[in-house]
Amino acid sequence: MSYVPSSWLPGGKPDPLIERRVTLGTQQSRLDGPDKVRGSSRFAAEVPMERLLYAACVHSTIARGRISEIDVSSAEAAPGVVLVMTHRNAPKMALPPPIGLANLKAAGNNILPVMQDPEIRWNGQAVAVVLAETQEQADHAASLVKASYESVAARTRFEDAKADARTPDSLMIERNRLKKGDVQAAFRRAVRSVDATYRTPWHNHNPIEPNSATIAWNGDRLIVHDATQMLNGTAGSLAKVFGIKETQVHVSSPFVGGGFGGKALWDYQILGAAAAKLAGRPVRIVLSRAGMHRLIGGRSPTEQRVALAADADGKLMGLIHHGFSVKPPHSVCDEAFTLTSRSLYASASFDVVQHTLDLDVLANTFMRAPGEAVGTFAIECAMDELAHGLGMDPIELRRRNVADCDPVTGTPHSQSDLMLAYDLGAKRFGWNRRAATPRSRKDNEWLLGMGCATGSFPYARMPGMSARITIDGDGQATVSSAAHEMGVGTATVQRQHAADRLGLPLERVTVRIGDTSLPFGSFAGGSSQTASLGAAINAASGKLASELLRLAGNDTPLAGLKVGEIEFANGGLRKIDDQSRHESFVSILKRAARREVSVSGESGAPLEMLKFSMHSRSAIFCELRVSEVTGEVRVDRLVGCFDCGRILNPKTAASQFRGGMIMGIGMALTEETLFDERTGRIMSASIADYHVPVHLDVPDIDVLWTDIPDPRTPMGARGIGEIGITGVAAAIANAAFNATGKRVRELPLTPDKFLFA
Repeated sequence: MSYVPSSWLPGGKPDPLIERRVTLGTQQSRLDGPDKVRGSSRFAAEVPMERLLYAACVHSTIARGRISEIDVSSAEAAPGVVLVMTHRNAPKMALPPPIGLANLKAAGNNILPVMQDPEIRWNGQAVAVVLAETQEQADHAASLVKASYESVAARTRFEDAKADARTPDSLMIERNRLKKGDVQAAFRRAVRSVDATYRTPWHNHNPIEPNSATIAWNGDRLIVHDATQMLNGTAGSLAKVFGIKETQVHVSSPFVGGGFGGKALWDYQILGAAAAKLAGRPVRIVLSRAGMHRLIGGRSPTEQRVALAADADGKLMGLIHHGFSVKPPHSVCDEAFTLTSRSLYASASFDVVQHTLDLDVLANTFMRAPGEAVGTFAIECAMDELAHGLGMDPIELRRRNVADCDPVTGTPHSQSDLMLAYDLGAKRFGWNRRAATPRSRKDNEWLLGMGCATGSFPYARMPGMSARITIDGDGQATVSSAAHEMGVGTATVQRQHAADRLGLPLERVTVRIGDTSLPFGSFAGGSSQTASLGAAINAASGKLASELLRLAGNDTPLAGLKVGEIEFANGGLRKIDDQSRHESFVSILKRAARREVSVSGESGAPLEMLKFSMHSRSAIFCELRVSEVTGEVRVDRLVGCFDCGRILNPKTAASQFRGGMIMGIGMALTEETLFDERTGRIMSASIADYHVPVHLDVPDIDVLWTDIPDPRTPMGARGIGEIGITGVAAAIANAAFNATGKRVRELPLTPDKFLFA
């Protein structure tokens, strides 16, 4: 799968660790695989506790107003019921602090009071929590709660809200409005231009593991077993909500059955903890699929205008990207779809801005590649339209416009070779077989087409990520951090990294993650965890070398050496240019009369992100067929070639890439939250109605990569969790145009849009 040697760093010296690596870059099976296959892995809803109660939520049926009356008498009298909690008896709780880069000890998504008053702020808000001895009893009793409401006019219509749209100053950490050059003049001079509007719908999170928690109070100490991507953030937020110290909150999450951005702090953990406090017994709260759609936010809908102006050679003279997304004031997530258009292609001028709409809905939140997933759909479809108008191959158009530095600031790329990804991907895919004229290939009722698109996602590394390395008297190493395992291979890859870093075989390294009793972990999001934890391990290993030298003293082959003169090797330390000067960990600790040595390191401020333009890219290729009879789209093949730094474990990386591409298939063809704008209610609140791809929808998916290390990142790697989904929807839409000649600019690509477009 790898084509380019990865033992060198472009523009820099060879990394000694890369030169002598043993396990990084090799295929290793996931450490958590055997336990998961045996069913012995404990997820949040599987932790046993004595006297455990089960929770069920009752949800509001209006979008805005207040509870005028709530009758819980029948529920309280139902078999097995121990407690019914409403705003009338819930304990006093503070607002959850919002997620933010300025405060990594916060994880709140929905910054509103939780069951503190009779106010209703969105359709689906929890108005009661029932605790019972079994889940079935709790669910039955919840159906007996009767609530009456005083409704007020709610803002639920996307189109109506555009009149009062806000224009935020910033998106994520970037300034929102960008103007560079004279865009209007560029369009007047252009030989060819496109100007189109692209739309994407609401999307909801549907991981295999529902959001859930098992919660108990031990005096004034709160114990939470949670399905979370934000261990320390969840602990810090719950401490604020309940007015206790962060050290009084213990959060455990050794395994997460799928996250994608939706596994942070929501109302359900707060409600579960509050109910457990009232009842004086542990509580398990597992959201139903409908409950997840009511209480867990998803991706905002977008309306995006993209206009491109080009000269006769296809060079971009002007780029406009405007649009709308939903972000109520109580939401913390920007669906920053315009960020891709300012970093991907060179253009003589730019006009980029987006606006947010305030609706009475549940807070939207991060969902795999927030912003970029929907942003690449718009910009990459527009590039395909421009290529068609110019009579130019779509890859050639991209070749003529790919930026060799940041197209807005001029900042140099740290490492970037998008066109190599296109060359490798096109060869593997067989792009030369593509018919340039739409609707020219047919197989009985099926129209055949090919399309391509670029994917993009920025590099991120979180400051403050910590790791502890412990070497024991037997020479075994343990790496500990409050990081997360969401099924992506975090522990597996960091075990490989630590083994190479410490000069140990894999079997002598253990990785412990998933618990707030371990050193601080930033959240698993933004494709940042691998680089952040890798940087922390690097920092800890430097401290470990210094401490081992100190313990070794003078009666050692290492005597007189400084940290810069030694390296980890063969289960100990040795002089870099003299292998005879070596001493093992076991020997050093034995002579120092120590059972172990333990040091901690922390990832520092990611200054490389300020000095360099750092983005992962991909070239996505799709071959599909569209039925002339039914309008059905069937994807036959997908190929993705990724330029995202060094690949640390080909087995886990291939799985990540394919998983992202499958999610891209869902985004393109099936996924759509059906939202009733009259009532603000989600109608598709189950996976029977919200359609994610299943086996029959998923074709052969081939993945490959450039494997060029990024010289400014730990291990030469950039995160890969989100790059897989970006560009996929556009590649599918572009292939559908090539097959049918019909340009569909609204997702999902359902049959009616090809039959009646």
